[in-house]
Amino acid sequence: VVVQTAPGKVVTHRGGTIILPCRYHYDVSAHDPAEIRLKWTKVTEPMAFVDVFVALGKARRAFGTYRGRTALQEDGFGDASLIIRNVTLQDYGRYECEVTNELEDDTGMVKLDLEGVIFPYHPRLGRYTLNFHEAQQACLEQDGILASHDQLHQAWLEGMDWCNAGWLEDGSVQYPISRPREECGRKDTPVGVRNYGYRHKESEHYDAFCFTSNLNGKVYFLKTFRKLSYSEAVQACKNNGAAVAKVGQLYAAWKLQLLDRCEAGWVEDG
Repeated sequence: VVVQTAPGKVVTHRGGTIILPCRYHYDVSAHDPAEIRLKWTKVTEPMAFVDVFVALGKARRAFGTYRGRTALQEDGFGDASLIIRNVTLQDYGRYECEVTNELEDDTGMVKLDLEGVIFPYHPRLGRYTLNFHEAQQACLEQDGILASHDQLHQAWLEGMDWCNAGWLEDGSVQYPISRPREECGRKDTPVGVRNYGYRHKESEHYDAFCFTSNLNGKVYFLKTFRKLSYSEAVQACKNNGAAVAKVGQLYAAWKLQLLDRCEAGWVEDG
């Protein structure tokens, strides 16, 4: 069995539909096609996997959050490509396509990337107050997930400069510097994504780097005749058939919907 997957990565956005390409070749005369097993897994850590989808003969099964959203493309003989519909932020990452017959198997890797935006986050009560698990929850509450190193590195390549260290999804703590300066680790240090390494997830506290993708909706500025308190802003949005935007939604609107407004307004975290 020989498996071929796409080089590089496939790119979509939250809510989109994407095909993870995978094809296989084998000696048809030697093996019954009904005995070929196709299995897709997601790589969560270097040696940890989560089951996504498996097929054997005519039997099909999807797992966990992939139920109801995944199917084989089945575009001719040897096609093991996987269709994922209604893509979520959590779908970002690397997937393994494994094809097995009675005697041998082969695998290929596909990276699923999302269009989106990184945003640094800390609660309004202050910086460096989040352990790893609290950082995960904070990103979720603001319509995001903890960013990966690759996503933070890409944001740095696009000019991101942030002098406060934050958690990433792998448990490391990093921050991107485009303009070295004395108040941020000395002026003579090189530009790049600075890395504190893997930190203790329970006892150490930092900010968070969150990632979000496009919105199923629109962020807009609600003009009022006077400045509003937070509770008044919540009610005003509700009266307008909307809700106060989360921080991640505001960043997504700025980056992906080109929102530009030079007036301050309340967001969901206060």
